[in-house]
Amino acid sequence: MICLAVTLSACSDPNSEPEYGVESHLPANCRAYVHTSIEAWRSGEYDTDETMDALERNCGLYGELWDYKP
Repeated sequence: MICLAVTLSACSDPNSEPEYGVESHLPANCRAYVHTSIEAWRSGEYDTDETMDALERNCGLYGELWDYKP
């Protein structure tokens, strides 16, 4: 039973909670980045194409935030 708990905890999802940089306060994982992007799009800060391009670049298949460790 303990082995199962240790195994499952080792496979935890790094995107289960939004994380932000300690000093920069910028999104440090995809969950935080997606939330920030949607809020910026809703406020009109970025248009749809800019938002989608940034989401793909940072959280797409080869996104830069997947392996980022703040």
